[in-house]
Amino acid sequence: MAFQFLKDLFDRFSNRPVDWDELEESLIRADIGVPMTLEIIKALQERPSVTAKEIVEVVKQHIEQILPMGNPRLRPLPDRPKVLLMIGVNGTGKTTSAAKLAHLLRRERHSVLLAAADTFRAAAIEQLKIWGDRVEVEVIAGDYQADPAALCYDAYSAAKKRNIEFLICDTAGRLHTRHNLMQELGKIVRTLQKHDPATPHEKLLVVDATTGSNALVQAREFKDAVGLTGLVITKLDGSGKGGIAVAIQQELGIPPRFVGTGEKVDDFAYFDREEFVERLL
Repeated sequence: MAFQFLKDLFDRFSNRPVDWDELEESLIRADIGVPMTLEIIKALQERPSVTAKEIVEVVKQHIEQILPMGNPRLRPLPDRPKVLLMIGVNGTGKTTSAAKLAHLLRRERHSVLLAAADTFRAAAIEQLKIWGDRVEVEVIAGDYQADPAALCYDAYSAAKKRNIEFLICDTAGRLHTRHNLMQELGKIVRTLQKHDPATPHEKLLVVDATTGSNALVQAREFKDAVGLTGLVITKLDGSGKGGIAVAIQQELGIPPRFVGTGEKVDDFAYFDREEFVERLL
């Protein structure tokens, strides 16, 4: 859903009869998903006549009904670190998002530790260290090809010993079709649970807004493998499509929690429904 999507819809269908096939194609191309598209079309076709303004109103109403109203801020636990597990496929901006999330938490005056659990790529470890220096957050890292589960276990021990409030574990990007890598993600979860059965307290899937419906497939597979508590939607600047947030929320019940809107360290924020819908206008 390129921003100004609703304005584009209004302009396209102003002063002419609605072409239902064209409208359906426009909605699907916005990545809001087939189920919602069909619901919107059905709701509009039940009206005696449809104007461009009514199309925009109905689409907006359906989006607002699906997206959650509130988005609770992350709060520390009283006696142990809160663990945030960052997962997703390669190229979504996962490592960058982990660092930006650490920066956001530090701005809110929380203590944070990063764990470089992407041990498959030496470059990923170095990338997180560079980001850690930039946002002034220490990075717990091991050797290249070290056991990522063991590294997360050690990072939790370090965080608890130092009374750190948040531990963010940046895991390796993995294709959702690779069974062995998905199993390894499960191992990381089980290993962390040796410290605290409730960990990871947040399992955040990082999805690229420009990948469209493929992000829905990714979300379904990762949810089945380890469960998910929320989404981080990256690349919402420029041509980024945000409609996939609607589709994933409706079809899988996974709420958008954070958005990345640019390359700067501060271009990262909690998802806000009202602001999101406003940017569609």
